[in-house]
Amino acid sequence: MSPSPYVLVLQHVRPEPPGTIADALDDHGVWHRTVQLFRDDPVPATLDADGLVVMGGPMGVGDLDDRPHLRAELDLIEQALREERPVLGVCLGSQLLAHALGASVRPGPQKEIGWHEVILTEAASDDPLFREVDGPFTAFHWHGDVFALPDGATQLARTAQTEHQAFRYGESAYGLLFHLEVTPKTVAWMTTAFQDELTEEGLDGAAIRRAAMIHEAVLRDTAESVFGRWAELVRE
Repeated sequence: MSPSPYVLVLQHVRPEPPGTIADALDDHGVWHRTVQLFRDDPVPATLDADGLVVMGGPMGVGDLDDRPHLRAELDLIEQALREERPVLGVCLGSQLLAHALGASVRPGPQKEIGWHEVILTEAASDDPLFREVDGPFTAFHWHGDVFALPDGATQLARTAQTEHQAFRYGESAYGLLFHLEVTPKTVAWMTTAFQDELTEEGLDGAAIRRAAMIHEAVLRDTAESVFGRWAELVRE
């Protein structure tokens, strides 16, 4: 463990960086190191950090046999859970966290991509991260797989299409299927890099990018609150 608060970030693809998560860690005095898996950085064998962030990507739990780094990531998640270190899983990261907790992860009936309303549950009003967030709010989504709620976890959010969008397990492990961390720049990056997927789904990347400018202010305020509180869990 480092003498000052330190978080390890696992980034799977270039267009999906930690974004406003990194901003919140910086603002709260938490140092962070990003393992860039798209550059073939190795996943550490053990978690030597005070907290773990696992970002999104186009791969999934169904790719565990073909992508050894995903199994190595699961090992880190399981270590963090055993040692009760804060975990934050975003999109793919939330699916890996749910899988590590024994919940099923499977393809949803259809992909959920774009800007959609997130509805907070009653439990969110008492949650350490979400209790000061006004809901519902609009967030960015880009996923095909969904997860069941892990046994013992608390559901925090849903959308009209997807029942389980966010959960807490224990005191400090969180899975967010939606992308609260994005900025207009990263939305532009994702819609450009994954244009083929948008075409397959009949979605307009330009319209998604324009919507990012509309939702930016509220999304950033929400992110500052949620990720700032997660950073404080790391500091504790």
